[in-house]
Amino acid sequence: MDKKVLIIGQPGFMMNAIVNGIKKAEYEVDRTEAKINVIDKIGQLPRLIILYLDSNNVSDSQFLIYLKDLVLEKELRLFLVGEPEEVEEVKGIVPEEAIHKVMLRPLNVNDLVAELDEAVRQGTAEEARKKILIVDDDPTMLRMIKSLLGEKYLVYVAGSGMNAITFLATNKVDLILLDYEMPVISGAKVLEMIRSEVSTQDIPVMFLTAKNDRESVMQVLSLKPEKYLLKTMPPEEWMQNIDEFFSR
Repeated sequence: MDKKVLIIGQPGFMMNAIVNGIKKAEYEVDRTEAKINVIDKIGQLPRLIILYLDSNNVSDSQFLIYLKDLVLEKELRLFLVGEPEEVEEVKGIVPEEAIHKVMLRPLNVNDLVAELDEAVRQGTAEEARKKILIVDDDPTMLRMIKSLLGEKYLVYVAGSGMNAITFLATNKVDLILLDYEMPVISGAKVLEMIRSEVSTQDIPVMFLTAKNDRESVMQVLSLKPEKYLLKTMPPEEWMQNIDEFFSR
């Protein structure tokens, strides 16, 4: 992960101190006010975001909802810096899962830099892991596969074909596990859409299927996936197939 940080908040003495302290730790720092139209114009957002809480952004629910959605969608790491009362007010809109770390004022900038360093180390380790997208309309199956593969791989889930296509428009993965039989848009149609886009056409796809009769298997194989996996496979076979695929 790059050592780049975006600080959101009103200019002031403490903001300047934070910026200078982070820059001394060899971070590239951008700063902006808490305005949706301004942040929308930033091309590639840094993975590290610091929201310096003040009376303006704490009370701006529209901005906080926007930031929450942005952080979750792009998997950014959000740091909140503020008074305890301000943090609690923000938590009424931004859920815990969207907040990487809370830093209370008065702030020791060295402590903040240490937390940023740790986030960079974590991000670099995660980026080295293979990324898998699981596409299935069955929430139970999604949870099971994510739990099984999650300790070794970075696993993302999509509950429908369109959700998968939307996700792939802004995210890169190393493998897609695609349910063959889904309502609205079938796995075959989703594969066709994936293959029609230059940015996704080379992503390996394995089909997931509950049927192992000859006719069903031949239909799956006719679409030339990397492999097909039976949903009834024991967990160790799932892991073996995925591990063998990446080992090649």
